[in-house]
Amino acid sequence: MGDNMYILTSESVTIGHPDKLCDQISDAILDAFLAADPHARVACEAFAMKGKILVAGEFRTCSEALFRQLHDEAPRIIQGVLRAAGYGDERLDIDPDACEIEVRFNHQSPDIAQAVDGGADTGAGDQGMTIGYACTDTPELMPLPLSLARRLTDLMTLCRREGRISGLRPDGKSQVGVRYVDGKPKEVSAIVLSSQHEEALDLDTLRNDLLREVIDPVIPAGLRAQDCRVLINPGGRFVVGGPLGDTGLTGRKIIVDTYGGACPHGGGAFSGKDGSKVDRSGAYLARHLARTVVAAGCAERCTVRLSWAIGEPHPLDVDVHTHGTGLFPENQIAEALAECFDMSPAGIIRRYGLDRPRFLDTARNGHFGRQGLPWESPEDADRFHETLKRLCVANP
Repeated sequence: MGDNMYILTSESVTIGHPDKLCDQISDAILDAFLAADPHARVACEAFAMKGKILVAGEFRTCSEALFRQLHDEAPRIIQGVLRAAGYGDERLDIDPDACEIEVRFNHQSPDIAQAVDGGADTGAGDQGMTIGYACTDTPELMPLPLSLARRLTDLMTLCRREGRISGLRPDGKSQVGVRYVDGKPKEVSAIVLSSQHEEALDLDTLRNDLLREVIDPVIPAGLRAQDCRVLINPGGRFVVGGPLGDTGLTGRKIIVDTYGGACPHGGGAFSGKDGSKVDRSGAYLARHLARTVVAAGCAERCTVRLSWAIGEPHPLDVDVHTHGTGLFPENQIAEALAECFDMSPAGIIRRYGLDRPRFLDTARNGHFGRQGLPWESPEDADRFHETLKRLCVANP
C-alpha cells in the first residue's frame, strides 16, 4: 500500500447501546431543566448497569423549589428514555418499570458560578480545547466512514421499530472502513454490523435479513471493494444486551459523537452539559467554523481548534488547518472567521438557541452532519468568503 493510500474506519452505535442510552438520559434531564428555566446550569451524568440506573450531577436553577421538583421528576424522565429506546425485558436488557433508579443531584459550585456568570460576558464553563472538522467526502461535509456507519445503525433501528426484521432488540453497533487514495474516498473495504436479538431468532436468518434490509440499501455492491469483508454478528449470538450485557456511561462515545476518528478530539464529552460548558457549545461552534470554510469552497478539508479558559468570555486562540487543501493562508482564514462569528459563550448560546430544550435529539442521532441543527447552517459561507478575500487583498 503506497503512501497516498490509507484506510479510515469509523463506528456508530444504536440508541439502545448502553453508553448511548446514558447520553440520552443525561440530555433528557438537561432538556427538562432548560424547559423550566432557560438559565439553568446543568452537568448531568448517568451510569447504567444490571437492573439499575444511577443519575447524578451538579445543577443550578432559579429556585430551590424548582430544583426539588425536577429532582423528583427525574425517575419518570429516565423511564421514558428507556421505553423510547425499546427496552422492556429485564431478562435480556432492562425493564423501565422494574429497574432501580437512583438520583443524586447536587447544587453547582458557587466558585464555578461566579467565574462563569456575567450576562453578555458569560465566561467559559471550564478550560479545555474543542475541535471542529469538515470535509468534502459527503454532501453533509462529514467523513464518509462515519456517515455510512451512522446510516447503518439508523436503518437497523428503523427496521426494528417498523418490524421489517423480526426479533431485533435495541442494542447494536456498526463499523465501516473506507479506503482513501490521495485524500479522497475510493471504496468501502470492510463492514461490520451487530444487533442484539431475541433468543429464538436463527442466526443465519438474522444475518440474511440484516444484509438485505440494512447493509445493501446503505452500501450497495458498487461502493464496495472487491476484497470488502462483510461481517454480521461476527461474535455469534447476541441475546443479552443493554445494561444487562454491559455497563453504560455518559460521554463514553465521544468519537462516535464527533468525526469518527478523522481528526483529533479535544477530550470533553457533550451530553448532559448546558451551553455554558464549552466542551459542548465550543465544539458546536468549531464544527460550524470548519463547515463554513469548506462550504465556502476555501478548502476540501478543514480542522478548527479553539482553546478556552474558565471564566474567559472569548477563546484564547483560533487555530485553522486545511491539510494542504486550502486556497488561502490559514492565518487569514482564522482572522476572517473571528470577524464573522461571535465566539463568546453567550454569543454561541444565543446563536444556536442552547438555552432551550433541544439536546435529547443530538444524543440519539448524532451531533454533526444533520439538517436542522443550527451549527450545520451554510448561510454564513458567502459572507465569510467575501471577508476572507477582503483581508487577503488588504494583507497580501
